[in-house]
Amino acid sequence: MNYLTFAVARFITGLGIGGEYAAINSAVDELIPGKIRGRVDLFVNGTFWVGASLGAVATLLLLGPHGPPHAWGWRLAFGIGGVLGFGVIFLRLGVPESPRWLMLRGREGEASAVVDAIEREVRTHSPDLPRVEEKPLRLRTSDRTPWGEIFKHMLGPSRSRSILGLVLMVGQAFFLNAMFFTFGLVAKQFYHQSDARLPLQLLPFAIASFLGPVILGPFFDRIGRKPMISGSYALSGVALAAIGVLFAFGMVGLNALTASFAVIFFVASAAASAAYLTVSEIFPLEIRAFAIAIFYALGTLIGGVGAPLFFGSLIAGGSRAHLAIGYLLGAALMLAGALCEYQSVE
Repeated sequence: MNYLTFAVARFITGLGIGGEYAAINSAVDELIPGKIRGRVDLFVNGTFWVGASLGAVATLLLLGPHGPPHAWGWRLAFGIGGVLGFGVIFLRLGVPESPRWLMLRGREGEASAVVDAIEREVRTHSPDLPRVEEKPLRLRTSDRTPWGEIFKHMLGPSRSRSILGLVLMVGQAFFLNAMFFTFGLVAKQFYHQSDARLPLQLLPFAIASFLGPVILGPFFDRIGRKPMISGSYALSGVALAAIGVLFAFGMVGLNALTASFAVIFFVASAAASAAYLTVSEIFPLEIRAFAIAIFYALGTLIGGVGAPLFFGSLIAGGSRAHLAIGYLLGAALMLAGALCEYQSVE
């Protein structure tokens, strides 16, 4: 109805998205076997870009010259996201709670029921399940984990892990937001692209960003997290730095810039998805979801809020050199992430 209702609705949407990022990445780590967890996590996070592709196509149809009036077109476009989000409620009903989490909360009966249900489902495909030798475990159960204990652990014994998670999250958020969400402004300001064609410029990025995690995901399980994360972060940073220099000297056209960014997104989106995988795997189960939430929030604050503001001011200035400096900053953050991951303990 007005800007205030728009802002309030978007704020509530952000709450849901932030909560889901923490929940789904934690669930993947707790329910998916380690030998295939890398490719599953990258695929799940990569589906973000399927939504981005659908959004770009929907924008062309709903905001184009042959679509409905603009006053309704953008509302219908947002409505698509609302319908998909509502569907997640029903999908959630089919995702079991983590048995380990239930045990740590003292809910052994519910944990046994989840395991029994999984075994019954597996037996329909593999009737002869091998018997597992049970070994006693000593667990300290609690109905909750106090925030003070969480931060004490993150800033104490897991301080190096916290720094790694923060650097990876901030780097990928700044990098992707700097390139993706400001590219329409770049195309319009420096290449005089029409508004009607701007969604088409974003479609190659979304497609490449989905294919990257799908194709590269198996290598995170086969080769290992450390070399793949370090390599994908480093390659993304070097590639953006090179394109930034060429852009500063006016040596790259719009089509070439679009193609170059699509190639970078192919690698960078896998790196970004791996950041969530890293945080979920390096923190203990009791604080895993909260750790993901903390680093996602900080990454979004710095990269998702700071990058568009920063790059928006650079683009408005109309200087290719100044914008190139912004690209070099994004590249430096990715290289810092590669260095931190390379020096981290396995």
